[in-house]
Amino acid sequence: MIDPECLLSFIREDAPFGDITSDAVIGDIRCRARIVAREEGVIAGLEEAAFLFKHFGVTVNQGAADGDSVESGTPVLDLEGPARSILLVERTALNIIGRMSGIATRTRRCILLLNQAEYRCRIAATRKTAPGLRTLDKKAVALGGGDPHRLSLSDGILIKDNHLALVPADEAVRAAKRASVYRKVEVEVTTPEEAMAAADAGADILLLDNMTPGQVKATLILLEDGGMRERVLIEVSGGIDEENLHSYALPGVDLISAGILTHSVKNFDVSLDIG
Repeated sequence: MIDPECLLSFIREDAPFGDITSDAVIGDIRCRARIVAREEGVIAGLEEAAFLFKHFGVTVNQGAADGDSVESGTPVLDLEGPARSILLVERTALNIIGRMSGIATRTRRCILLLNQAEYRCRIAATRKTAPGLRTLDKKAVALGGGDPHRLSLSDGILIKDNHLALVPADEAVRAAKRASVYRKVEVEVTTPEEAMAAADAGADILLLDNMTPGQVKATLILLEDGGMRERVLIEVSGGIDEENLHSYALPGVDLISAGILTHSVKNFDVSLDIG
């Protein structure tokens, strides 16, 4: 779960001086409410929503667990407590569940597509997340069955094109390995020749960025012929979505990373009803 203080900051953002509507028109009464999935998919964000409701004195019973597949109409949270607390948290909780479930559902859909391919590989997220929401976005990918990849710039060494515009690849790889013997070194490449040079320099992971499926195949052949293929993991990225996912699930590809999991989120439909 994201840092509780960060979750509470979402409530402060939505009600910096309290919920003036509920405070004005609703007395000190209690009620029951239920959050329901309004479409089929993978539910996520229940832990975070439950924390917020409980913090404000609401009793929560979960009808589903994070990562569960749910049908439209499935009750996911039953609530009982102060009406003003339920209404205070309502929109923030629905936003969290909707966004995280949307990410988890799309991730699961991509995995199902990959499972239909002749060769199976893993799918991963990228750092193309909403600022301030990365922990939630990455958790949602994991709940959908994907790999969260790097959580931050502090989490892994990935030498990208703008690094290589300043430092030659072989020098950059050597410097990275000197800096840490415990971390794998990943290098972004855009041609088969760059991939071969990075592997020869000692890269542990090659990120084949914005290559066509044909270029990916050519890169794998070149690495195999050069005796380098077994020394490196192969990640493919760049403009990959549900339409072309199959064409990149090639024998020899270990991982496909896709920004679409988190940068173009379709909100999952959930609602809260009192009564």
